[in-house]
Amino acid sequence: MHEPSKECIADFWEKGILKNLPVSSSNPNFVKAASQLKDSFADKSSFGKLLHEDYIRLFARQEPALAPAYESLYSKDTIRSSNNNFSSVSDFYESYGWKSKFKGKIDDDHLGIELLFLTLLIDKYMVLDDEASEVEMSKEIRRFINYHILSWIREWNTKIQFYSNTLSFKGIGNLILACTEDVFELFGQKSSASFSTDYTKN
Repeated sequence: MHEPSKECIADFWEKGILKNLPVSSSNPNFVKAASQLKDSFADKSSFGKLLHEDYIRLFARQEPALAPAYESLYSKDTIRSSNNNFSSVSDFYESYGWKSKFKGKIDDDHLGIELLFLTLLIDKYMVLDDEASEVEMSKEIRRFINYHILSWIREWNTKIQFYSNTLSFKGIGNLILACTEDVFELFGQKSSASFSTDYTKN
């Protein structure tokens, strides 16, 4: 969402946070991302400059950015035609009474905003204490990911892998895709497990 700052570079690369990811996954995209990020901080003297230039090329250039991070700029005809209840991402936010603090500055369909909302849904899930509510929230999380993230970020990530000049953004693109895929799969397993338990009780 923002140009990489010196603080960002210090926290995520110099301190090794992205080299030692706090989670693991067998997802091939995750494995690839981890490898790219571990190898991305080779030349400290020029790293910040290259990262900044890459950010501008990929995301911030007006005419045209090479990999803009906005849902509305990618083809979603298949998703739209297969879902009669398709609504805009803003409608999804409003159904939860959520308004981005970046409203009016960054469009609601920016990937960064969508990921913020996804973390909000996961936070809501984490405090639930009954099975029925957990099942419903699992469905909502998967519905949001399916219609408003996975429906376009594979195409976005393909652009990142092709156009990025740095391993840093290649790794970040693969990491976002892998984590989204894993969260989608995880909540699918939770829903299935809950349904199986309910069936057994009946």
